[in-house]
Amino acid sequence: MSYLDNILFAILLVIGFGYFFNNIKKIHRNINLGIAVDRKDNPGLRWKNMAMIALGQSKMVKRPVAGVLHIIVYLGFIIINIELLEIIIDGLFGTHRVFSFLGSAYDVLIGSFEILALLVLIAVSVFWIRRNLIRLKRFINPDLQGFPKSDANYILYFEMVLMTLFLLMNASDLHLQNVPGGFSHFVKAGSFPVSQFIAPLFNGMSNESVMLFSELFWWLHIVGIFVFMNYLYFSKHLHILLAFPNTYFANLNPLGQFDNLEAVTKEVKTMMDPNADPFAAAPASEGEVPAKFGASDVQDLNWVQLLNAYTCTECGRCTSSCPANLTGKKLSPRKIMMDTRDRLEEVGKNIDANKGVFIPDNKTLLNDYITPEELWACTSCNACVEECPVNISPLSIIMDMRRYLVMEQSAAPMPLNAMMTNIENNGAPWQYSQQDRLNWKNEN
Repeated sequence: MSYLDNILFAILLVIGFGYFFNNIKKIHRNINLGIAVDRKDNPGLRWKNMAMIALGQSKMVKRPVAGVLHIIVYLGFIIINIELLEIIIDGLFGTHRVFSFLGSAYDVLIGSFEILALLVLIAVSVFWIRRNLIRLKRFINPDLQGFPKSDANYILYFEMVLMTLFLLMNASDLHLQNVPGGFSHFVKAGSFPVSQFIAPLFNGMSNESVMLFSELFWWLHIVGIFVFMNYLYFSKHLHILLAFPNTYFANLNPLGQFDNLEAVTKEVKTMMDPNADPFAAAPASEGEVPAKFGASDVQDLNWVQLLNAYTCTECGRCTSSCPANLTGKKLSPRKIMMDTRDRLEEVGKNIDANKGVFIPDNKTLLNDYITPEELWACTSCNACVEECPVNISPLSIIMDMRRYLVMEQSAAPMPLNAMMTNIENNGAPWQYSQQDRLNWKNEN
């Protein structure tokens, strides 16, 4: 590579990583729009969860076919991109296979990369067939139309192209390494168990032509990596990065255990205190803003719930196991997470457009994105939480939005309103007097 190529590569490197980190800052800012919540307890268990679930893929393999294929692609993404470090050094300094001094260890590395690249190509092809030919039900649900459906295929095409370019780059490199007497600065290094079968394609070409192809494959490969890296911000594949913090900060409480609202707890304790004055006004701190019960928009959710929204893989395991969805109701836990992320992005763009300040846009997560019909269809069974491969909790968002409907708008469904009225008046969910509460024991 010439000095001009080195300079061009350095500019590309700065632009690629600069844009990437700028988008990461936006995500961090948007997540921090959420309400503070403490998730620093029990660090040992949190690290274990992250190691087992995010790194070890333990929940993915509950569905073996998809799980094994995903592990192959995941390992390919992690391990093959170790080579990115060598590409960056070679690109900046004009060297060739700078890590070749590792000798036989380098041969093992390159050989492993090639085998992984081939396995990734096979796995990605199977994923494409499952989505587009077999058309598994969870990939053709109405909540996965438009860009979300195309996005999944874009990522598969990206991975196919990147792995193909990697093998073509190695094949042309191998051809030039084997030129009698050596060629240019190409050192003989590496093991090529896959690209050795591709290298004969270059037989009969002049060394200069193969050199041009080699440089073309190299540039397309590294540019493709930078484009893929920056596409993650717009894609469901952001979970490649966020699965780790998401599993670390996930709720450790048993499924089904819901948090209590502090303001309500204080009020109930006051009502049960025989020494409390029922007519006394609760003391308020100076300048304190009255608490809002539940959530109507993304700013009312906590930051972990917003992290959940960005981490959603859109795999549809939650929706495919949701009993409400399976019986034809409108609820899709996957859509809950996608809608939350879309609204959060909209709020973030509003802040960017208004110099760091959110200007009310007469829209909310509730009604404009998620309807009460969806929220009340939920049975709160936690199937979606149990199935999620990265410990996302759509149920927590659903419950917070229900709280808003009940406690702020008194907009619960009629059967639920009737039940709560009966509990208030009769001390039981049924409509009979308190004196008759124990009559059931005499029925037999």
